[in-house]
Parts: sequence; structure tokens; C-alpha cells
Amino acid sequence: MLSSQLKLSLSYYSDLYDMIVPKDHILRKIRELVDFSFIYDELKNKYCLDNGRNAKTPILLFKYLLLKYLYNLSDNGVVERSRYDMSFKYFLELTPEEEVIHPSLLTKFRKQRLKDENILDLLINKSVELAINQGVLKSNTIIVDSTHTEARYHKTTQREMLKKASTSLKAALKDSDKDIYLPDEPEKRASLDEYNEYCHELLNTVQESPYSELPTIKEESSMLSEILDNQIDCYDQSIDPD
Repeated sequence: MLSSQLKLSLSYYSDLYDMIVPKDHILRKIRELVDFSFIYDELKNKYCLDNGRNAKTPILLFKYLLLKYLYNLSDNGVVERSRYDMSFKYFLELTPEEEVIHPSLLTKFRKQRLKDENILDLLINKSVELAINQGVLKSNTIIVDSTHTEARYHKTTQREMLKKASTSLKAALKDSDKDIYLPDEPEKRASLDEYNEYCHELLNTVQESPYSELPTIKEESSMLSEILDNQIDCYDQSIDPD
């Protein structure tokens, strides 16, 4: 069930935000100047309004996604950073001591509530438009050009996405252990299935490595795992000539 009432959180520690998050921080500006109520209006038909237990507000979950794409993080990465990054917590309108969501909830929201590949683009583009109108952003390149959004105009194939993510993960592993054995990357003409198999083997190597919990390696492996798990066509090359 989706409630139209947002929870008001009060805390003795909220003054910490004034001490830690600078007045000119981009997340502070976006939170204070951009009205995200349009998120509720766009997504309320995806929820039951009068039955079942209360769901997390889609505004909160969308804000997690916006952070995810602004900072190019995985679902696990953005939730983990939200635990300790006070600018993230301030943007999410959480109290300093408040617990964050479980990453699986964000993944479920992305896959079930945003099934239509146009919805995420619509919401992000609307947010960018509002931020530009308020003078927070100079252009929309901060979001669209540097992240893996589910846009129809994305020119990167799934294979290329896997190659980029796996290369980043291998580089992180090599930085920690130059002698670590890593599976051989498939040849250039390898099929997508062969590349999927290689990436799964690489992830298994990471799990067995003593460095698997290092922040950089953990985030890179989460990103690769997320791409493998997303069985959607957002990473396929567009057939639209434009």
C-alpha cells in the first residue's frame, strides 16, 4: 500500500548536517530547490493505494536511483555509501542515525516499478530539467553522459558494458595483488554467452580472493554482477537510426 503522507523524521542530531554538508554542495542545492513530488504522481499507479502493508515512498527510492546515476554506483554501492556519507543522507531526507534501505529493495523497485524503459528516463530528465531551471545544474551531461541509464539512445551494447565493467574489476584486483590468477578474457569475436560465462568466472575468482571486501573491488564486482543480473534490453544497441 502506498501512503500519500511522507514521514517526518525528527532527530537531536540533525544540526550535524549544517556542520558537515556545505551550503553550496550540489546535493543540498538539489534537495532544497527541486520539488520531487512529481515522482509520486508519476508512479502512484504502480502501487495499490488502499491495501497491503505500507511501502517505501517512491520519492525516497527514486532519490537513491538519482544518487546511483549521479555517482555511477551499483545498487549495493549507493546504499552502502548512504550509510556513512552525510551528504547522501541529507539528500535522502534521513536523520543522521536513521537506517538505510536494503539494496534488494532498490533492485526490486528498479525492476518491478520501472519496468517500462521510458519511465526512468522520464523521471531523470524531469529532475534534470527542474535542476537546470533552478540554476543547480548547468546542463544535463552530469547525469546522462556519464552513467548507464536505460535510455533508448544508449549506444553501448551489453557485451561492451560487460567488457568495460570486467576490465575495471581486473584492474582493481591487479592493483591489490599483481600475482593473482585471473581468467583469460574471450577473444574479440566471442559471443555474448561466452562473455557472460567469463564474467561469472571472474566474479567467482573475486569471491575466493582475500581482497573481495576491499571497497574498490567490492563496488566494481557489484557493478559487474548488476549488469549480468539485469536481463533487460537497456544494454542492447539501439535499432533506431537516430
